[in-house]
Amino acid sequence: MVAVRGHEAGSGQELSESAGPEVPVVGSGRELFRCVSRLRGQGEQVCVVPMTLGRHPDLVADTARTLRALPAGERHGTVLAEPFGTSQHLVAWLRAAAGRIPADSALLLTAPSGDPFDDAELYRLGSLVGRHGGHELVEVAFLGGTPDPGEGVRRCALLGASAVTLLPAAFVPPEIPGDARVPVHRHGPLLSPAALARVLAERVADARRRWTEHGDDGVAAALGYADDHGYAHTHGPGVHDHGHGHVHDHGHEHSHGLAHEHGHPHAHPHQHPPAPHHPPAPGAGQVNRSTS
Repeated sequence: MVAVRGHEAGSGQELSESAGPEVPVVGSGRELFRCVSRLRGQGEQVCVVPMTLGRHPDLVADTARTLRALPAGERHGTVLAEPFGTSQHLVAWLRAAAGRIPADSALLLTAPSGDPFDDAELYRLGSLVGRHGGHELVEVAFLGGTPDPGEGVRRCALLGASAVTLLPAAFVPPEIPGDARVPVHRHGPLLSPAALARVLAERVADARRRWTEHGDDGVAAALGYADDHGYAHTHGPGVHDHGHGHVHDHGHEHSHGLAHEHGHPHAHPHQHPPAPHHPPAPGAGQVNRSTS
């Protein structure tokens, strides 16, 4: 098993400590390439797990591109597991953790800063955690970004919080600000080493089963994992007939104690409006929607 870290794991130190010495924790790209090549050279079969909690979909696609670049002999027998977690998993884990924090404390969700879309996702998650939880005030802060935890604590205090609890929404915990005006506590880690090991084992078992039963190494589906992440693109007049050569995942949840998703790729074309000089055919505005 090889765990690939992204910005949600910071430097990877805390993740390495939680995963244990038997699980290499590496960065994507060249570091991953060298690690897999070394293990395959030793005759090991390798399962690679992208260590995202749902806020870094680019990590999944980057990992797939790295594995695709392996020589054919090393690629065969190397499988890519589904991501460690999704946004749905992260919300469930945060809600479970929030349930163990006193209700009179404000919650400050913290995570390392990523790109603008990754950071915006943390705000969405904070809203979901607060909407159905017992805490009146839920804010977010970014390690290495704005607002940082110190600014987040000050905001909570200005909004009337008498105490603040830092709740990590990532693999790396925050430092408690030294100039806080109200008592500040830190809850964490989000997942215990035992829980992290259990989820990793599920991901690896699923990936091995997919490889054994279907010969699917997981790379092809993962290449398009981040396609809907980022700025929406538009086309000028007349540019409407092109393909995108990728598939999209439509996941469904399975109950295994912890929330767990499996993506099932369904290839389908993109729908683009006709060019202005071509009148639309009758019924062109109707789109069939999958219920899966």
